[in-house]
Amino acid sequence: MTDKRALRARMRAVRDGHDRVRALPVPAAFLAMLQGARTIASYMPVGAEADPAPFTDAARKAGLAVALPHVIDRATPLRFLNWDGIAPLVTGPFGLRQPLPAAPPATPDIILTPLVAFDARGNRLGQGAGHYDRAFAEFPDARRIGIAWSVQQVDALAPDAWDIPLHAIATELDWIVP
Repeated sequence: MTDKRALRARMRAVRDGHDRVRALPVPAAFLAMLQGARTIASYMPVGAEADPAPFTDAARKAGLAVALPHVIDRATPLRFLNWDGIAPLVTGPFGLRQPLPAAPPATPDIILTPLVAFDARGNRLGQGAGHYDRAFAEFPDARRIGIAWSVQQVDALAPDAWDIPLHAIATELDWIVP
């Protein structure tokens, strides 16, 4: 299936129908990645997205600051803003729970990324607004970790010229390194 819109719709349906009882385990390879890192960008899951909380908690325990995406609209690049885990979050576009706009900006060393679909080569299909593609370009040295359910894996995705692959994908079953 080459039509991204149709693939997104199909994979969202697969993700939405998936039994999400198991939490994603945090592999030793991810814990090792925390060494020397200062800030992790995480996210609050929307709908049936896989919850990165175990990874965020591990990073916080390792002493990393946590940032969350802040989105204004479809066209404006997202910003990562620091979040202490206590400050209130507001509902932004697309149902995102995000820090208040006045929160300090962050420069992530690791970016946890929600996925619609992914392949074993590290290609990803997101929501379609390009927010994470632009964030990856802005922070090229950050480790890019996809967070998804195993049912979201497809045989192959055809990346566009601007797509930047993931360094790893975490699911409830595997830690996949392309």
